[in-house]
Amino acid sequence: MNLSSTRRNGFLTLEARLYTRLRRLADDRLAARALRLCKRPKPEHLLTGERGEDAAFFWLRERGWQITARRWRAPRGPGDLDLVAWLPASPESPHPTLVVFEVKARTRRDFYPAQSQVDPAKQRILRRVARAYLRQYPETEREQLRVRFDVIAVYLLGDQPECEHYENAFALHDDRPRRRS
Repeated sequence: MNLSSTRRNGFLTLEARLYTRLRRLADDRLAARALRLCKRPKPEHLLTGERGEDAAFFWLRERGWQITARRWRAPRGPGDLDLVAWLPASPESPHPTLVVFEVKARTRRDFYPAQSQVDPAKQRILRRVARAYLRQYPETEREQLRVRFDVIAVYLLGDQPECEHYENAFALHDDRPRRRS
């Protein structure tokens, strides 16, 4: 690791720590304000998910990923893309790859790992939203794009989040036969 990457990673670590502290402060203030106004604060599981997405964002940036979208929502329908990044073309893959990251965050390690929560129903939603994201590009470009779905499991256990990256978790096209009732 050279000096410039050490400085970059040190800066990103500092940036992540400051962002996380400010985010917690803002979350606490919003919760206190909601209670004063007799409204419900944001549920804890949603805050955990947002903190996990933030941790995954900084973790990926430390590893050199260029994130192009966060929490991207389609104009219609449920679901969002937690993080979207480009993997440049390489000798193995002559075309760039759009990588969609689904982030699953947990505050403890359960019997079921976080990544197991990306079930077939969630995969269908992510595929649909990814197709909507791809429609932003001209059709000629879309035909050459590769799309990959990765899952990042984030465990918020202490001061330092633990991230586990699962590449190619599922494909854009589900080739399994549909079950008929």
